[in-house]
Amino acid sequence: MNKSFILLSCLMGIIVLSSNYLVQFPVNYYGLNEILTYGAFSYPVAFLITDLANRSYGKFVAKRIVYFGFLLGIGFTVLFSTDFADYISIRIAIGSGIAFLTAQLIDVQIFDNLRKKKWFVAPLTSSMIGSTVDTFLFFAISFYGTSIPWFTLALGDLGVKILVALMMLIPFRLLLKTFKPI
Repeated sequence: MNKSFILLSCLMGIIVLSSNYLVQFPVNYYGLNEILTYGAFSYPVAFLITDLANRSYGKFVAKRIVYFGFLLGIGFTVLFSTDFADYISIRIAIGSGIAFLTAQLIDVQIFDNLRKKKWFVAPLTSSMIGSTVDTFLFFAISFYGTSIPWFTLALGDLGVKILVALMMLIPFRLLLKTFKPI
């Protein structure tokens, strides 16, 4: 479990860093710049990591991966993408941390409660609810009261996160053979 724990924790940190960086850039195609950022495409992978850990090692190990990934992700974000002279950048770091921790811990608990249902119920339900909580917490903390259209960006990001969460069921199912359920 140690190799898997370190691998999943490091992947979690990389996903947090990538998502925190990418959320600063709107998708400038097809008029999507008011409703979508690139962070929506990377962040749902965090739920895949949490759900695989939860399925394989249980909720206590999954929570440890969330905490470890959180520390790595926030550390990376502060080092590499936080401009302390820029108020929005600081708000993004704070919003990301609060939203990530809250949403991932909700995901772990919901997944654990649903683990005995059909294989797709726990990851789909926990990811959908976690993504919704994460999206609105993050965008409200990071961009409320600014000129950034945070609510429409949140709705656009959530739509993509839900689509990606559905797509993440494929690797989840395939990786279940590698990560054996407890």
